[in-house]
Amino acid sequence: MSCSKLKYTNSARTIDEIPFGEASWHSFKVRYTGEVTHASPSWKRRTYEVHTRDAMTVLRNMLASPDFNGKWNHTPYEEYVRSDDGQRSRRYSNVMSGRWAWRQATKVAADPETHGSMLVPIILGADKTTVSVATGQQEFHPLYISTGLVTNEMRRAHREAVLPLAFLHIPHAPRESEDDPEFREFKKQLYHASIAHILDPVRPAMSNPVVVRCPDGHFRRAIFEIGPFIADYPEQVLLATIVQNWCPKCLARPEELDSKGAPRFRDQAQPFTDQFPRADIHELLSPDLLHQAVKGTFKDHLVEWVQQYVFANNAAKDAKAIMDDIDRKISAVPVFPGLRRFHEGRNFKQWTGDDSKALMKVFVPAIVGHVPDRMVQAIVAFLDFFYLARRSSHTTDSLAEMEATLVRFHEVREVFRDEGIRDDFRLPRQHALVHYVEGIKNFGSLTGLCSSITESKHIDAVKEPWRHSSKNNPLIEILVKNTRRHKMAAARVEFGERGMLHGDVLLGAKAEMGLAMPVEPEIGEGHDGGAVGDDDALLDVIGVAGKAKPLVVEMGKRPAYTRSIVTLAEEVGQPRLQELVRRFLFSQIYVDFEGDFETVPLGDCPPFSGAVSVFHNARATFYAPSEEAGPEGMHSELFRSTPAWYGQYERRDTVLVQNGSEDDVMRGMVVGRVMLLMQFTHEDVRYSCALVEWFLPVDDEPDPVTGMWIVKPEMVHGRRNVGVIHLDCMVRACHLIGLYGHKRLDKDFHFADSHVAFKGFYLNRYADYHSHECGP
Repeated sequence: MSCSKLKYTNSARTIDEIPFGEASWHSFKVRYTGEVTHASPSWKRRTYEVHTRDAMTVLRNMLASPDFNGKWNHTPYEEYVRSDDGQRSRRYSNVMSGRWAWRQATKVAADPETHGSMLVPIILGADKTTVSVATGQQEFHPLYISTGLVTNEMRRAHREAVLPLAFLHIPHAPRESEDDPEFREFKKQLYHASIAHILDPVRPAMSNPVVVRCPDGHFRRAIFEIGPFIADYPEQVLLATIVQNWCPKCLARPEELDSKGAPRFRDQAQPFTDQFPRADIHELLSPDLLHQAVKGTFKDHLVEWVQQYVFANNAAKDAKAIMDDIDRKISAVPVFPGLRRFHEGRNFKQWTGDDSKALMKVFVPAIVGHVPDRMVQAIVAFLDFFYLARRSSHTTDSLAEMEATLVRFHEVREVFRDEGIRDDFRLPRQHALVHYVEGIKNFGSLTGLCSSITESKHIDAVKEPWRHSSKNNPLIEILVKNTRRHKMAAARVEFGERGMLHGDVLLGAKAEMGLAMPVEPEIGEGHDGGAVGDDDALLDVIGVAGKAKPLVVEMGKRPAYTRSIVTLAEEVGQPRLQELVRRFLFSQIYVDFEGDFETVPLGDCPPFSGAVSVFHNARATFYAPSEEAGPEGMHSELFRSTPAWYGQYERRDTVLVQNGSEDDVMRGMVVGRVMLLMQFTHEDVRYSCALVEWFLPVDDEPDPVTGMWIVKPEMVHGRRNVGVIHLDCMVRACHLIGLYGHKRLDKDFHFADSHVAFKGFYLNRYADYHSHECGP
């Protein structure tokens, strides 16, 4: 045996002996129980093997993990905020803040056998994944498990809040049996019977409380409950035991999917939830942002309909030229922090959810002029609805805004029917949007229950273990790798809790010598909501909604170079730079001056001829209500000003600058293109400032077609006007997209020229979620 092989074997044995996170795999077999003869199809004679963990052990390990301390809620709660107009509005964020958890906990509290027990919602998610197309479409069907007690941000993070619980069998049949109703019914029965058996270890704890250890180290009596189920539409069809093109949530018929129908109820089919108390699969199916909104309504519907319109109303050659122009305009947008670039437009075949989300941010300006205005407005209405729906927390006001926006979308999408692109809107994934507001009220923010979570988990749980397997019976190796990975994660948490992973060897040595003491990490507390039904359980958070946290803008770590102000003015081609810096110093020193600094005689301004340090980037940290890392969080981003980004082209980012009150146009903000980031010292005071080109709004209202503000460069004597501002005036980075109009873009146009090539620009409110929620 080679040394490398021996080393791996010893390492694997060490991991296997870790006593934490133990939840080994086992299997059970399922087969058709009806009459079987030698002439029966192969699927009736086959035995199907399902691999699973003990669900109760997995849940106990998850609940006991101190990694979730401070990031979980042990009781349902109602949270309220007070808006600017003084109205009290309920806020929905985590699963335990929703109405469903409150209703279920009330039922538990009303039962004398379970009264006083902690409700533990079990969140499940199932999604097929293909690991190899070249080797015969090898598929796996993992079933994931989580708990509704942990917060949404922990579920979205790459932590152990979502774990693979089982690998369901995917039955196959010869082509002649694929459409056999009996085989389709058997697949449903196999699916539901397998999940019911997998969850069987938890069944007793759904009626009789059990004592569990919680992340804060306390022991509590717990009653378990089947909670929300994360699934895309094909999976929801299987779960709800319905046929394609019907809604799994309501009784709207396929021809009635333009509106919401009555709630569904159990029919003759037997979903797995029928075997567990207080569970209804039709109620528990959660809305799915990724497949219903992003991939479904936007990419597969709206984007495709736009293309169909172009080809239906133009000759084939002209239609292709128009689509090429749309692609060029998509690829021509300037760079922006976190914005994915489409170098060839949208003309590529392999689409991911991230690709569709990136296209959402830049699609609207590219189609203006090529399609009717009402068509643009329909896409804008949908984008507004989606950007509202994906917020990490919602209030009564934002939900009312969602409902109004959905009504507007349903009204303006009629343009596709009027133009002959659609005969109807009988689309289950688009119909699902009518259930979003109710889903948020029941289960909290949809970002914590989106199939993007399970798809992301596929990478760690299925795809990477498969790539490292021998490809010979890979599922067994995948299970082993998952077990070892879970043990390693549990060991890291346990060792960290004991203080074994804080600091480093040098810090530990200094501590031993009495030169330094290790710093103990701060551990937060869980949500103290009180018992269900008590007034103390209503958490009243006053003044949170709309209240901005402190803004911080800081220069980069080190300057790119330092020059005298006179030399720098010559190098950057700004002969007025010294004058602008002197007027800037006047504004900083004489803060009570109420006039226009531009009119102050230059002789009255402080002299300055010293050295200036030039930086190529700065960092803004600002209030982000729907930051994915958690509600009411802070977001940090870099904006740049460099003459050679990656040594190739000039990059001068644009920022929002606070220039007036919130009652003014664009909430008192204007756009500045950062031409220089400077730092200098005057009379022992260090100033951080920027030279910016000014872009001002052209109207008092946003553009009625795109819903975006249109800005133009401020011109003085035929040149763009510039000014020097303090970094504290900057709010955050913003994104400008050229006002293309009806003119076609040159084939060799480079996106780095966008900021100087157009006379007007859209202030892109879809550049990221913060721009949509907090922008002007």
